[in-house]
Amino acid sequence: MQNNFTVFQVWGIPIRVNVSLLVFLPILVWLVGSGEQISAYVSLIDALTPATVDPAALSGSNDRWIIGAGAAVALFGSVAVHELGHAWAAMRYDIETESITLWILGGLADLAEMPKEWNRELWIAVAGPITSVLLGLSAVAALAVIPSSATRVVFLVGFVAVMNIVLAIFNMVPAFPMDGGRVLRALLARRRPYLKATQTAARIGTYFALLFAVFGIVVVFSPILLLLAAFIYVAATSESRSVLVGELLSGLSVSDLIADYEAVPADVTVADLFDRLLGARRTDLAVVDKDGTVVGAVTASTLRTVPTQEYETTTVGSIATTDLPRFDSGTSAFDALSELTGSRRNVAIVERDGAAVGLVSREDFNDVLALRRNTAAVSRGR
Repeated sequence: MQNNFTVFQVWGIPIRVNVSLLVFLPILVWLVGSGEQISAYVSLIDALTPATVDPAALSGSNDRWIIGAGAAVALFGSVAVHELGHAWAAMRYDIETESITLWILGGLADLAEMPKEWNRELWIAVAGPITSVLLGLSAVAALAVIPSSATRVVFLVGFVAVMNIVLAIFNMVPAFPMDGGRVLRALLARRRPYLKATQTAARIGTYFALLFAVFGIVVVFSPILLLLAAFIYVAATSESRSVLVGELLSGLSVSDLIADYEAVPADVTVADLFDRLLGARRTDLAVVDKDGTVVGAVTASTLRTVPTQEYETTTVGSIATTDLPRFDSGTSAFDALSELTGSRRNVAIVERDGAAVGLVSREDFNDVLALRRNTAAVSRGR
């Protein structure tokens, strides 16, 4: 099932809408369009901008829904502009943005890579809030020339002004991986290794996640705040783990993880395969066609799905997994692991000059990670 839908592109970057946002938008329209909410937003606009909005002029039933729909679109339009700020800053450092996704909690700019240079990460991180501030100030300036009689327009422009300032301030909370958390990591990375800076920023992020969760349960029950807390906690711990794995695999290519592999013809039966598997030192074997070309792999877990009475009639080719990731032997181990994890496969084919030279599995990565982790622990203990 497709969860994200591309709605348009900016600078060649797909702007996508997640299903969660499509579900949430009607709720947001209703929340903003309700009478009490409009009065609350009017009070904020009057207090924080030079505009004066008469809530009585927005009390009509049609007005409320028009205002609600306009505000919902304006809010997530502002979020998209915020993320484009990150993308623009990344472009200054020749870093591509794969996509921007709008979802129930805001927006996510998917950068092709996150720079480890502290100054680059700093400017990319602050570019979003700066963009929001500029958009908010532009809306404030627009209020000075919009006739007060255009109540709907004044309200929506005032809403954009207030929400963008709030968006900028909230995103600067040092709750990694929010913008403020990335700014914190960048500043920490000036004086300490990148891994240590990430771990510290991620730990602070989890503290904020727990704080948001407590606030969302005890102070004022808020499902959105609880969802945000869960997102921050999971994202912070995942980022910390990812950077640690990257450090442990640093300097390794996928070819460093492969060993000689045993090829099994596709027409061999499962019964015959068991003898080979028992003699092999791996739980996955390459499957080749009549020309000797690797077409897939078969694993011990796959064999367990074959009923015993069908061992003599089932060929390896019929149960082999063929849609496996393929990596050039020079691919970095970290990039290969990331792609293998995303593919939801347990094994991949490694090639050199278009010809298969081995298989690499998650088990291989786990073995190398464990070895390097233990080696690092011993080195620190000396």
